[in-house]
Amino acid sequence: MARQSSIDLDSPDRPFDNIINFRDVGRTINHFCGAEILKEGILFRSARLDDASERDTRRLADELHLKTVIDLRSQTEHQMATRKRRAEIANAGETPSTIDLTDTPVPVDADEHILQIPDSQRSLISLTGKAFERALLGKLDWFSYLHVVSLALTGYRADAIKIIGETVMQPRGLIGLGQDTLDVSMAEFRAIFSTLADEAAYPVLVHCTQGKDRTGIVILLALLLAGENGRVPADAMADDYARSELELVPEFEERMREIRVLGLGADYTRCPPNFVEAMTGYLDRKYGGVREYLAAVGVDGGMQEQIRQNLLIQS
Repeated sequence: MARQSSIDLDSPDRPFDNIINFRDVGRTINHFCGAEILKEGILFRSARLDDASERDTRRLADELHLKTVIDLRSQTEHQMATRKRRAEIANAGETPSTIDLTDTPVPVDADEHILQIPDSQRSLISLTGKAFERALLGKLDWFSYLHVVSLALTGYRADAIKIIGETVMQPRGLIGLGQDTLDVSMAEFRAIFSTLADEAAYPVLVHCTQGKDRTGIVILLALLLAGENGRVPADAMADDYARSELELVPEFEERMREIRVLGLGADYTRCPPNFVEAMTGYLDRKYGGVREYLAAVGVDGGMQEQIRQNLLIQS
């Protein structure tokens, strides 16, 4: 069944049958500002593409001409997506709530859930990869740390992740985890923005599972860089981020099942209203701003200027 979206079906962003939280970042910002600031049709964001229909795939390839898809999901999320795909095939006709996302072993390199888009390349860059996992483990007390490691080593990775979710991630909240991501996932941000500095990589689609927070951080950094000196107002960036909450309503129950597996609560389905302000303030206080942050992760001034040229309508 095709999912419904709050986005106007007559807009250039639609129609898609089974891709939600999709938008053209440039078009969204330009529409909000009532001015032509960013190029349109070159930088897109969305939730996962796993359930895309054949028509969706054709539109991504033939109308939007995607060249690069940056997939920010973790190994655990890819394994869950593979379990879901295999269970849906094996249990055709059952409701999603009967599908177990945790107990079936899945190879770490399983990829049958990943959408193959003709004439495009996919970059798998887990924004919450090994460095992020180590940082979360470092926040556990000694007993919990030993328990989590024991579970992981004996094949109960899902249980280990749930403990981390309940004891570390849930208390940190989306903003705290976003700030942690900036601090510890520098190699991943370098890889992402190296791609965004490559003119030949465009049009680019960035997505994670929901297309909300990790995708939101990447898009926020790109907008801060392109829109420095007030060219992209803060309220336009906040509007782009906040759109995800309404866009994801059609998948609320499915998302709740998935985040419960990770030990997280309903607040992880929402968009904190101060997310953009808090993340921008953190960048300014700790790093001196987005340019200094990107330089710290290895994206030099020349690459930054190329990203700006790739995104901005030149005046």
